[in-house]
Amino acid sequence: MDDSVFHHLYDAYHHDVFNFLTYLTKDRQLAEDLSHEVYVKAIRAYSAFEGRSSEKTWLFAIAKNVSIDHFRKKKVRSKYDATFFDWDKDDLKAIDKTPEQQTLENEVMRSVLEKLDLCTLDQRLVIIMRYFNDLSIADTAEVLGWSHGKVKTTQHRALKILRTKTLAELERGEPNGSQTRR
Repeated sequence: MDDSVFHHLYDAYHHDVFNFLTYLTKDRQLAEDLSHEVYVKAIRAYSAFEGRSSEKTWLFAIAKNVSIDHFRKKKVRSKYDATFFDWDKDDLKAIDKTPEQQTLENEVMRSVLEKLDLCTLDQRLVIIMRYFNDLSIADTAEVLGWSHGKVKTTQHRALKILRTKTLAELERGEPNGSQTRR
């Protein structure tokens, strides 16, 4: 792979790959490390890239495999909620909103991320790819190596869990998943 191809892949997709890994790991530093590993693997495997999928889909498949390998190696699958993304310091998107709008969005995002812990790893992968990274069902299926039906079913089950938890919190009077403090 020549430098121009690497720079093209990095410039075009780094932000998306990094966001995907950040949402999945909830650790900005770990996401950065895994992101570097994704590009190392991409450099090594680019000559075998056949172009049957988009470059973005191909990189997401590598990112998914890198993250799963990491979780397997560290044996943290059952307890990977140890750290959270620091919404006060770190920013994923350009700021075009008022501080109030940003705070509300951050609370909603934090609530969704907390609720994602109730889902299986497969369900989290689908939700993150579909809703956080705007991948289509076809692209998500390709990244995960699943059928379209399995992606749809997994997405449906994950959304049902998230919806049930949200409704239960609303019935208890807990806004956006946060406990009311007294």
